[in-house]
Amino acid sequence: NASKTELLGVREDTLALFGAVSEQVALQMARGALSNSRADLSVAVTGIAGPDGGSAFKPVGTVWIAWANGETLVAERCWFAGDREQVRRQTVAHSLGRLGAFCATK
Repeated sequence: NASKTELLGVREDTLALFGAVSEQVALQMARGALSNSRADLSVAVTGIAGPDGGSAFKPVGTVWIAWANGETLVAERCWFAGDREQVRRQTVAHSLGRLGAFCATK
């Protein structure tokens, strides 16, 4: 959480209210990545890859992904099955796959 606030500008009150794995945090991360860099596009990921850390409301495999460019900011909640490595690989594949489509709309 410290990295999210210090490097990406995620507000501490957002983390406290919604938790690190939330749409609001993912959106702030994506916006912060653009604000704190020279990038034109960003993708931000926050999730629970496991094997521990899940709950009934946010089970292992829950991932929020956000994409941003100068005009658009969107987020999507995903649930990926498998062990930690499988969740992480699916997250990367999905994030980059959608980033390509996001670039096409810019």
